[in-house]
Formats: sequence, C-alpha cells, structure tokens
Amino acid sequence: MRSKQMLTADDAAAINAACKRHGWIVSVAVVDGGGHVMHLVRHDGAGYGTPDVALRKARTSTMTRKPSGVAEIATLDRLTILAFNDRLPLQGALPMIVDGQCVGAVGVSGATSPQDEQIAQAGIDALGLLTG
Repeated sequence: MRSKQMLTADDAAAINAACKRHGWIVSVAVVDGGGHVMHLVRHDGAGYGTPDVALRKARTSTMTRKPSGVAEIATLDRLTILAFNDRLPLQGALPMIVDGQCVGAVGVSGATSPQDEQIAQAGIDALGLLTG
C-alpha cells in the first residue's frame, strides 16, 4: 500500500496568507489532490467572478498535474474539455507535487494571468513545495 502526503487546513491557510502578502486584489482557491475545495477566499475588492475562475483553474491544474495555462491542456480534445465544465485551461494555477504525487493545486484569479500564476507560486513556496 502506498502512502501519500496530504494538505491540511493549516497548509491551505498558509498558502492564502502568502498569496495575500503580494497585495494584489485576487481570489485564491486551494484544492486537494482530488480537486476538492480546501480553501476559497475572495480578497476585499476582488471581482465577484474571481472565486469561480480561481477554483476552476485550480481543478484544471490538479486534474492534469500541470500548470493550468500549459498549452497542451488547451489543445486536448476539445470535446473532452467541454465534458468537464468545472475546468478552465487559463494561466493562473499550479499543481503541488510531493514525492511524484499531486497533493493539490493553488488557483488565483483577479490580476493578469502571469501575476495570478506568480501569486500561486508564492503560496506554494510558503509550504516549501516544488511544482511539478
């Protein structure tokens, strides 16, 4: 039987705190390895649609084990992508890979796409994890 590292609620809160330190007005979603919400917050002033976008980016990243904006995701069979209406292949989310396994992802929405990804990386860096 294999063992797997798991994110905790404290990990998710630490990720959000690190993302918030950037000062950009965004929403942050942290999902576990199955794409289930562990933490979702819309920072004061962030757009009303940003929590949904951040969550969909995070789920895309955890399900593909790749950054949500990677070109290969967008070029997958389009019918397959449409079947998963909670996925969004736009830049702004990164997977968290530990010992070769995806333990979750961080998705951000509200700044520019490159800034969203930079903020997600800051959150992951707060835990000392590598992105895969």
